[in-house]
Amino acid sequence: MTDDLLQKYDMTIGIECHVQLATQSKLFSPADNDARDKEPNSCVHPIDYGLPGMLPILNRSAIDLAIKAGKAMNAEIAQVSRFDRKHYFYPDLPNGYQITQMYQPTILAGYIDAPLEDGGVVHVRIHHAHIESDAGKLSHYSGYSLVDLNRAGTPLIEVVSEPDMHSAAEAKAYATELYRLMTYAGVTHGDLYHGNMRFDVNISVAPKGATELGKRAEVKNLNSFRSVERAAEYEFRRQVELLERGERVVQETRGWNDAKQVTTSQRSKEDAQDYRYMPDADIPPIILTDEEIATIQADMPMLPPAYRAAWASLAVDKSVVNSLLANQNYARIVTEIQEKSGDGVAKRVAHWFASALGQTDADDATPVDVTAPYVSIDDLIALATMTEGAELSSSAAKEIFNELLAGAENPREIAAAKNLLQVSDESAIAAIVDGVLSDPASTASIADIKAGKDKAIGYLVGQVMKQSQGKANPALAQRLIREKLST
Repeated sequence: MTDDLLQKYDMTIGIECHVQLATQSKLFSPADNDARDKEPNSCVHPIDYGLPGMLPILNRSAIDLAIKAGKAMNAEIAQVSRFDRKHYFYPDLPNGYQITQMYQPTILAGYIDAPLEDGGVVHVRIHHAHIESDAGKLSHYSGYSLVDLNRAGTPLIEVVSEPDMHSAAEAKAYATELYRLMTYAGVTHGDLYHGNMRFDVNISVAPKGATELGKRAEVKNLNSFRSVERAAEYEFRRQVELLERGERVVQETRGWNDAKQVTTSQRSKEDAQDYRYMPDADIPPIILTDEEIATIQADMPMLPPAYRAAWASLAVDKSVVNSLLANQNYARIVTEIQEKSGDGVAKRVAHWFASALGQTDADDATPVDVTAPYVSIDDLIALATMTEGAELSSSAAKEIFNELLAGAENPREIAAAKNLLQVSDESAIAAIVDGVLSDPASTASIADIKAGKDKAIGYLVGQVMKQSQGKANPALAQRLIREKLST
């Protein structure tokens, strides 16, 4: 299919994201909420099994985290919210219904501004986010299936966006920024591999200029940002091909086959009335005051948009920003250094962190690192000051920086022990330069330099470094060589 044909159509995307809340216990039972690497059916309570006589007990911690999530999404929090029953039968849903918030969700309208790779921003409105309990997990084999209820009753918020995205790149950017916001706010552990955040991408296609959206297909349970992007790209092409053949797009739920990079039909898409929603009489309403909401939201860490705003004066590349945002502790350190010692020192430290962390790809199915060891701010400032004062070469500074990351302290002592301190005493280096220039072996290089072949100075600087056993400041050595040859 040609790009010209694709240009005839507009793609519209809305995303529903299930965010697992980082509570210790489940939404309505005291069972362990962290089932990662646990034996099947080992994190389950009689409430999760739906046994007769078992009544749900609401976990207040889940409400507090939802209130923080609302703050991160610039959303209003409802003073009164309620739970409803969403009825459907599935073997991993013991009650025969899911407890959710259909009519009065806790998190109301908000928005997220997600930065794009090209430097722009996509503004995505949040319709609402509701609290709900998760179902279990089915593992299918040839001729039978196994049920694991470890996830049954896990507290989630389902974040429902408006259909404000119109490209696969915008969908990926939104998913990435939502992930960062939720992890930085401490709402979720953010472990994509274990399903802490799962994206359902709703995609529709319509001819350009159409006043109505096309029929949507929902691609379920995507757990990486690359999958969000590629599933959207594939669905756009698939739906355009159907429309070009005069066929219709069916409203349905589809799955993503990452190995084949295609979506496949799973089932027809239900409408709200098919679930027979009704208020849950076992759970009282959540009633919050403005004071409660303000107190909970006051205890919020710095979020990615605030970091970006603080770092704007550093004038660092987006790749450096993304590397820092992949590690919440290091992002915090750079900002504290910026506040304490200014932009110049913070920029140098930011580049060191980015170099040590490597190129960060948000598609990695790993959580934002919030457990990395805290490196002494004073040590980092001292290292930057030594580097700016030409006491250390850039390569020596990086070597010492890596030592600090590994737990070492006192950069000056490290530099002395490793014999990395540069000599910046002009008179001492001048004497070495005189010796190099008077050496007959340097005659050819001196002639080349005087003839305009500037690269020849590298040999002379190298000889100065050799004579000084690598301790001379190479920039100072080069300046002295030029000055002496110009006289």
